[in-house]
Amino acid sequence: MRVAIVTVGDELLAGDTVNTNAAWLGRRLAERGVDVERVTTVPDRVADIAGVVTEYRDRYDAVLVTGGLGPTHDDLTMDAVAAAFDVAVEESEAALEWLSESGYAREDLATGTADIPAGAQPLHNEAGVAPGCVIENVYVLPGVPAEMESMFESIADRFVGSETHVAFVTADEPESALIDRFAELREQFDVQVGSYPGEYVRIKLQSDEERVVQEAAAWLRERVDVVEEAEGT
Repeated sequence: MRVAIVTVGDELLAGDTVNTNAAWLGRRLAERGVDVERVTTVPDRVADIAGVVTEYRDRYDAVLVTGGLGPTHDDLTMDAVAAAFDVAVEESEAALEWLSESGYAREDLATGTADIPAGAQPLHNEAGVAPGCVIENVYVLPGVPAEMESMFESIADRFVGSETHVAFVTADEPESALIDRFAELREQFDVQVGSYPGEYVRIKLQSDEERVVQEAAAWLRERVDVVEEAEGT
């Protein structure tokens, strides 16, 4: 399963808010064997959001859009997704019923709180107020991390990829010094290799077969200066 993530918000582009949603979704999807092939951040502009959604919904099995939900002036995601599908935005009776059951009187809700694209399936916001929705292969989630995470978990079983196994090896060597050993590792084993430098080099090995990834990790540990587990291997 191939997925794109779209995060919405001027505050993300300005650096006022750290984009933790993209990282969290990427990890959860990867845990489910899903291939995340794009992470794109767009401003709070209908044309920009709609353009990316239109492009990605044709290219990927699913598109996850997070941010910009609700009734305030800069909450434009529902309008943009509706524009991408050339449908109107309408009030969701199902969402209003959920909100009423949660103690929110209809007359007390701000205008537009329960608006979603026509024909979309509403997603109840267990941790907040404004609903998300699903329309075809596009999933629209809140931007508030706790709300987004709760809503994703309610639909997580819709995202299933091939089973993958991962092992990490942390090396106390410069990344450039490891290049030849990475090449030999790829020749010896059918694994994907990622290396992430920092204080140490964190090496990620990934394969569809658990035996292969464990054998590759053991092979590599014998050939690099491994950081002890207590230091974060």
